[in-house]
Amino acid sequence: MKKINLAISGMTCSACSNGLEKYLSRQKGILNASVNLVMANASIEYDETILNQKKLEQFVKEAGFKSLGIFNESNLENETKNEKLKFIVFSFLAIILMYISMGHMIGLPTFDFFNMHTNPIAYTLTLFLLTIAFLIYGFDILKNGYKNLIHKTPNMDTLVGIGVISSFVYSLYSMYQIFQGNHNYVENLYFESAAIVIFFIKLGGYMDSISKDKTKDAIQKLVKITPNYATVKIDGAEKQVTLDEVQKGDTIISKPGEKIAVDGEIIYGKAHLDESFITGESKKASKTIGEKVIAGSMNYDGYLEYKAEKIGKESTISEIVRLVVEATNTKAPIAKIADTVSGYFVPAVMLIAFLTFLVYLVCGYGFNSALTTFVTILVVACPCSLGLATPLAIIVSEGLCASHGILVKKSEILENAQKVNTIVFDKTGTLTYGTLKIAKIINYSNLEEQELLQLVGSLESQSTHPISKAFSDYLIQHKLETLKVDSFENISGYGIVGKVLSQDLILGNAKILSKYHIQNDYLEDEKKLANQGNSIVYVVKNKKIIALIGVNDMVRENAKEVISYLTKHKIETIMLTGDNQETAQKIAATIGITNVMANVLPSEKADTIKKLKTEQNYVMMCGDGINDSPALASSDIGVSFNSGTDIAMDASDVILIKNDLHSLIDLIYISKKTIRNIKQNLFWAFFYNSLMIPISMGLLSTWGIMINPMIASFAMVISSLTVILNALRLKWLVFG
Repeated sequence: MKKINLAISGMTCSACSNGLEKYLSRQKGILNASVNLVMANASIEYDETILNQKKLEQFVKEAGFKSLGIFNESNLENETKNEKLKFIVFSFLAIILMYISMGHMIGLPTFDFFNMHTNPIAYTLTLFLLTIAFLIYGFDILKNGYKNLIHKTPNMDTLVGIGVISSFVYSLYSMYQIFQGNHNYVENLYFESAAIVIFFIKLGGYMDSISKDKTKDAIQKLVKITPNYATVKIDGAEKQVTLDEVQKGDTIISKPGEKIAVDGEIIYGKAHLDESFITGESKKASKTIGEKVIAGSMNYDGYLEYKAEKIGKESTISEIVRLVVEATNTKAPIAKIADTVSGYFVPAVMLIAFLTFLVYLVCGYGFNSALTTFVTILVVACPCSLGLATPLAIIVSEGLCASHGILVKKSEILENAQKVNTIVFDKTGTLTYGTLKIAKIINYSNLEEQELLQLVGSLESQSTHPISKAFSDYLIQHKLETLKVDSFENISGYGIVGKVLSQDLILGNAKILSKYHIQNDYLEDEKKLANQGNSIVYVVKNKKIIALIGVNDMVRENAKEVISYLTKHKIETIMLTGDNQETAQKIAATIGITNVMANVLPSEKADTIKKLKTEQNYVMMCGDGINDSPALASSDIGVSFNSGTDIAMDASDVILIKNDLHSLIDLIYISKKTIRNIKQNLFWAFFYNSLMIPISMGLLSTWGIMINPMIASFAMVISSLTVILNALRLKWLVFG
């Protein structure tokens, strides 16, 4: 299976994107297709043994659209820049057209040359020529409408196209009669209706493109945040190269006032960096040797040399952009409601319009009245607002999440986060900072303390567990050499084993003693250390316990506040940890968690999540370690910190860039507001069509409520504008 993301041209409404999506999904070899109207792209999973890019692009063409090649977020084209001049010109022409055709109705002065009664041929010819210009302007609408009708995926363009062509063809017949001397046919001209309908459709598209471009601009700003060049140090000399020339392992130089070129690790110097675009923290971060730097960060005051680690698409910024774009290509379940409705809506409207046309003729209302009603129904029912209701709100919310340090991988998370009623937290690195330190050592051996910790630290240096950093930091702080390690093995949920200087060492919790059948005579000492809030590491040398080490962690600054908020809002909080019961209970009591599950193995964590889900809970799991990844994958929503392991971040649905627990509250709040906004949008979209279709059919004409095609097209624009403005309101959410 292979995945490709194609840029698509020619989509104007949700029926377009839905039609293309359905057409692609029906093709042999395509496993999954998701078409994004706002980003104008199609994400396609396909069997590369059957299909290739050329064949996929041919499918797109057959469906009535055009592929622009591989979608590239750095080359997003702003539609408004290309359309603005055309729109200004045709706005001017629309005013002239309206003045000539309707100016006399409202008492405006008229010119004899354009007077429909005194000079009907000149009047007709002028309207005809102006309408031809508008037909050329809206040719893409007519073309797409025809192609989608042929491929049995009618859309908004199909409705407009049928209405416009019907009006235009009948007007041509009337023009022929006028040229033959039947001047009374001047009252049967509908050129201006055809032209103005196209103008208002273009107006709606223009305003829609403005909102889309804002989303694209936000992505482009992220893409462009990194510099174009980097200064590489080669054999002691400086050389400026493009970012494409930077290789992993290169030594890059950053001077005051320059941006960090690629993600890396500082090997010389210190400086204050502005990382607010990632962390949201306005305070400058102090960085020195051994610490990581992020591409795009601004160096304020120091000279740095750093080793390139993540380049190109591997960089933090590129990953964020990729995930944001991928998230926009997924669909929230609520979006599928609108998609399904749109799929049936267009054919239903065409049927209603045609039946109404026939009824008008049968009832003797005359061809002119029947045609006007037919066109009005087609135009007024265009499902633009219905199509924009969900995707626009989702994309605005995804941008809002990103600006608050919340990276959402799938758009369905924005719908589902507000359903969460149970949040399960790992302890180390999640509820605590995970920056452990050695708090207490009980030494039962004849080794000196530093000698003992050198052995332990050397073996721990092979591990990725958060506890290992406490020992690595100790070695660095005391300038102790890391000894050679052989036969290292990580035993998930228990500890680690290996040989250091040919001595067999076992490090881990109390369960590892049982696994290796080692007598534990130090339970009282363990209890004392645990009561002080320590995680316990047993040190076993040659099958004998030689030390107990208590490692302590700091509770996250706002953990208590977050737990209090969740409890207040009736969301159950659970601590799920592999640590011992005493330590877990102590931390839990400090922050207000009452439900604690300790001494849990990684596989047991996943089983616990599954059990909670079967008990009618909607479960969010928060963790940061390798041992948390099965539970993260098993939960309804998995959340990891940016400081977590790569496996944890891969298994999660949400990454908290700022490593801040308060982001959980922000995520749930944004989710609630997003769903509320979408429901409002869907209500107004359905309400609009439910109201306007009966009016356009003439069912309310008894009370003097009637509309014509021009008013219908304007009403459709207002409907779309209402949905757009309502969705954009999400940008100004006030966070508590």
